[in-house]
Amino acid sequence: MTAPTAHPPTPATGATVPAAIEARHLTKRFDGLTVVSDMSLAVDNGEMVGLIGPNGAGKTTMFNLLAGTLTPSAGEIWIGGREVSGEPPERRISHGVGRTFQIPRPFAEMTVLENVLVGAQGQQGERLFANFLRPGLVRCQERAALDKARDLLDFVTLSPLAHEPARVLSGGQRKLLELARVLMADPQVILLDEPAAGVNPALLEVIIERIVALNAKGKSILLIEHNMDMVSRLCSRVVAMALGRPLAEGAPADVAANPAVIEAYLGGGV
Repeated sequence: MTAPTAHPPTPATGATVPAAIEARHLTKRFDGLTVVSDMSLAVDNGEMVGLIGPNGAGKTTMFNLLAGTLTPSAGEIWIGGREVSGEPPERRISHGVGRTFQIPRPFAEMTVLENVLVGAQGQQGERLFANFLRPGLVRCQERAALDKARDLLDFVTLSPLAHEPARVLSGGQRKLLELARVLMADPQVILLDEPAAGVNPALLEVIIERIVALNAKGKSILLIEHNMDMVSRLCSRVVAMALGRPLAEGAPADVAANPAVIEAYLGGGV
């Protein structure tokens, strides 16, 4: 089965609508070592962009900066026209940015359904006194969250495993579970960290189809991926980086043929 190809919109020249997420001249240093240096990129509303580069290029550090796990040493991060550079991950989620990880780590002994429910935001039942003062609201929110979690498990094709412990899932199924958990927060921007890594071909097609479906619903997606065939199928624009710096940007075929990109990969840029 071949998944459809995504066709993200091309931003209009001179458009005044702020980017869904934007990095402006980001730099990140660790004890004097510069891992990301003067890196800029933007993802427009409803766009799907690939972020590529050899191992050690700084891609995951960029994701950690965008998601709020790390604070930039210099530069700015904007979400929908709001500057959020110093805000923590939970604030980024409230602004509509969710992320997955290259190696998913579900709560192994919790059920698949319970793992998805963990992603629910703004639950009054998490506040002690609300359970006594507003029990009706708490029950209503819990029912809504449960219905939503079940719908998301249908979306990622994991419904038959809803009541199984997450430890039984394969690597690809764990990535689908993590995607469902992220979607519980209703993000408008999704940062996907190597969704194809270690996934068998059949499940990879499912993952690709789900990503295409999310993008078709207007979700903005920034994708780190080494699978260039997947990047070419999904993204109309690619940003390449090496040694923590921007290297090339453009259509996937053009970037893949760029001599500097080829040299960075063949030279094992770190």
